[in-house]
Amino acid sequence: METPPHEAAASAARQEAARLTAKDIHGVALTWVDNAGITRVKAVPTARLAHAAQWGVGMSPVFDVYLSDDSAVTSAHIGGPDGDLRLFPDLDRLTVLAAQPGWAWAPADRFEQDGAPYAACQRGFARRMAGRAARSGLELRMGYETEWVVTHATGADGEADGPEASGRSRRYAGPGPAYGMTRITGLSGYVRDVLQALAAQGIDVLQIHPEYSPGQFEVSTAPSGPVAAADDAVLVRETIRAVSARHGLHATFAPVVEHGAVGNGAHLHLSLWKDGVNLCRGGDGPLGMTRTGEAFLAGVLRALPELLAVTSPHPAGYLRLAPSMWAGVFQCWGPENREAALRFIPGPAKDLQGANAEIKCIDATANPYLVAGAVIAAGLDGIDRKCTLPAPVSGDPAVTHAGVPRLPAALPEALGHFRGSALLREALGEPLYEAFLAVREGEHARLQHHTPEAVVADLRHRY
Repeated sequence: METPPHEAAASAARQEAARLTAKDIHGVALTWVDNAGITRVKAVPTARLAHAAQWGVGMSPVFDVYLSDDSAVTSAHIGGPDGDLRLFPDLDRLTVLAAQPGWAWAPADRFEQDGAPYAACQRGFARRMAGRAARSGLELRMGYETEWVVTHATGADGEADGPEASGRSRRYAGPGPAYGMTRITGLSGYVRDVLQALAAQGIDVLQIHPEYSPGQFEVSTAPSGPVAAADDAVLVRETIRAVSARHGLHATFAPVVEHGAVGNGAHLHLSLWKDGVNLCRGGDGPLGMTRTGEAFLAGVLRALPELLAVTSPHPAGYLRLAPSMWAGVFQCWGPENREAALRFIPGPAKDLQGANAEIKCIDATANPYLVAGAVIAAGLDGIDRKCTLPAPVSGDPAVTHAGVPRLPAALPEALGHFRGSALLREALGEPLYEAFLAVREGEHARLQHHTPEAVVADLRHRY
């Protein structure tokens, strides 16, 4: 969004503040997601919303080089104690928080003090890439899946379920088999409250179900534009966290909760549209894709090794990315193949609107705005290059398709591809590219000598 005229923004915010006050809302949380994938916040009293909309709220740019443990690194363009930014609430997304009485939320766009767009604003990056697609007459519709594990707030020995708690003492909520109705039955009130809160906040839920690991659930939301989809991902996660707390439970979205177990993903579904037509169906390309739709997906598939530093940016994510675990660790695509990094979903035969693709090698340590923007950049590059998809892969590539490329198995390998990516450097721009790289290198340096169990414990209560 362009910086709104000061008075017009203040006028709109005063009307919103009056509406919120009438609903007994006393605080507004303004959030952004940093390069560590942490949702950061500045909150203002409802009475100060108009001032925030007119002049912004101050926040140091140094948070763009914070790591997940709140330590900081530095980069060529960003780092150190100097400088300040202005956070402007996006009033179009202002939402009363159903699970946090007295509170509202709005995502923030970040600007320089002189009103210029901040070059390292991740939300701004997603918007720029969506705009780049729009200039070619293309529209992206995206939706994130959210997986999480819920535990009781205290361990079996009565101690808090803190980062040091072992699997033996951790008490998972909702016992029962994977996808089993017993987990819904045991936590029916909790799951109902999650659905009720999301609906009250205007989030269109497609489905919710128990997942594979103990205490694990997944919720899928309806597709929307790239920025809105990333906003939804943030709001869904924080809503689940709030509902869990009200039920005396703890929710974690960390990519791995127990080393060796199936972890939490944050898969992205996407489809490409032009003039109201879904380009993933109705053409003469593979499985009925249009040639433009094929080229976009081929560009994403081609760029996956360099994209992986964005979609799975933390060392813990590579403990999740194991073969034969439905995590999508092979650089291939296939119709309804949950072992392929790029799963194509044709949908029902007569439903041309429902066809889409799923990128599986994503977890919740990723910034959803960076994921959306980077994927768009890769897809548009595929169109420019007139890329085509290789033959689809069926079955588990680890068993049936020797020679299918494995995606990077550790963060340093993914960072090697990222450093060599002219595509992502150009799309992100130097300040954001360098800051993101510094954070990822810092995260690796901080944890490179940790055991897998220690890496997992380090994140369990950070995401």
